Amino acid sequence: MSSTQAQAGESKPAENKLWGGRFTGGLDPLMEAYNESLSYDREFYAQDIDGSMAWARANKDVGILTEKEFKEIERGFAIVRKEWDTKTFEIKPGVDEDIHTANERRLAEVIGQTIAGKLHTGRSRNDQIATDLRLWVREKLREIEDKLCALIQTIVSRAETEIDFLMPGYTHLQRAQPVRWSHWLLSYGFFFAADFKRLRNVTRDLNICPLGAGALSGNVFGIDRESIGRELGFDGLCWNSMNAVSDRDFLLETMSWGSRLMGHVSRIAMDLCIYSSQESGFVKLADAYSTGSSLMPQKKNPDALELLRGKSGQMHGLLSGFTSTLNSLPSCYNKDMQEGTPTIISTIHLLSTSIQILTGVLSTLTVNPSNMLKALEPSMLATELADYLVKKGVPFRETHHISGRVVALAEKRGKGMDELEVGEFQGVDKRFGDDVKDCFDQEAAVERRTVKGGTARESVREQIEVLKRLLETKEMPAWSVEE
Repeated sequence: MSSTQAQAGESKPAENKLWGGRFTGGLDPLMEAYNESLSYDREFYAQDIDGSMAWARANKDVGILTEKEFKEIERGFAIVRKEWDTKTFEIKPGVDEDIHTANERRLAEVIGQTIAGKLHTGRSRNDQIATDLRLWVREKLREIEDKLCALIQTIVSRAETEIDFLMPGYTHLQRAQPVRWSHWLLSYGFFFAADFKRLRNVTRDLNICPLGAGALSGNVFGIDRESIGRELGFDGLCWNSMNAVSDRDFLLETMSWGSRLMGHVSRIAMDLCIYSSQESGFVKLADAYSTGSSLMPQKKNPDALELLRGKSGQMHGLLSGFTSTLNSLPSCYNKDMQEGTPTIISTIHLLSTSIQILTGVLSTLTVNPSNMLKALEPSMLATELADYLVKKGVPFRETHHISGRVVALAEKRGKGMDELEVGEFQGVDKRFGDDVKDCFDQEAAVERRTVKGGTARESVREQIEVLKRLLETKEMPAWSVEE
């Protein structure tokens, strides 16, 4: 027999264990540590107290607690909350198994076990943790919403003030067509706007109350679940008690949302890594978001961007891991679900810090518009040639082929397309006129994209107004900013 097994056999569960009455032997100390969750669910201390106060009020309303007893519980929890707030709460290892046990144990020390012992009447830790989680995640997602709005605002502000800058737009990492720097910024602005809309849906869907479900079958004392839910700011009820204690889909939905958000974060981070490289030189990161090399003093590494890419992979892993945890669980509460707590705490921390880091990067980087202009090659205007002939009535499939022949001719003669003579164009196709050279104006090419969503100045300004509307009203126009 191991020493830990011997210790377990000689001891009994602490009297304050909420489940201790059934057991005559104690836990293996290793199991004690393996089982505890206070090291992370202490994060929910305020939500646990809020839920307990709503529960106490409901029990008072059905006569389980007197008004005086309720007031004592209220007084006691005010003291307990202050201790947590001021970081003076004394945790008792081996006794405080989780946040529920810790709060109730301390409440009993403050007001006495006779009254504190009535608090848990009709309640289970199953519906208690389900409630704490929903309250905490709701609060944190609302904080993340504010941070996401700040990120979108940063993008909007830069897009508005730097609308004149032209740069190459890329597909397949190849220079494709000229666009505005603002247009590129706003492409991610709209990714994050979609994330904003989805976040609001996630927050709305999780905001239902499980308290009163008990361990799995409900409550026998006639408590008013609707009043409890309204006091805690929920929008409705979890309608089935078994479902209420076993549902962790709201955690998966939060993680899934975070995974999609971090996918967008990783993409803009990758673009900025390329744009900040010496090969591009479009942007320069602030020192606050860069580091150097321990060997090469000339290096300035975009560590913030690389870490954002890396954190994206971590987020996908958190989602995948907890999805596997929930897979094939039997109905109602199972201890496996406890693993959702550290996972969602890690998720929220990762998302919150990543959004703030990206906002910092975008708000402090320096743009080099001259390097962007240098990267605009005449070949990027090959589509302009095709469009030029389309306006003369030539089918696009034919103009595409003709434009490609002009590209090949310029490459063969070792010059830019804009350096070809009119006669050389006409040697490819007689329908090219003397005005064909007008196609090789980068600014004009950009300004021809006047369609909604395009890269022309007025189109970009309209996109800016759409995102401003989202920030002001939390709704995005479907068709027009005049809606």
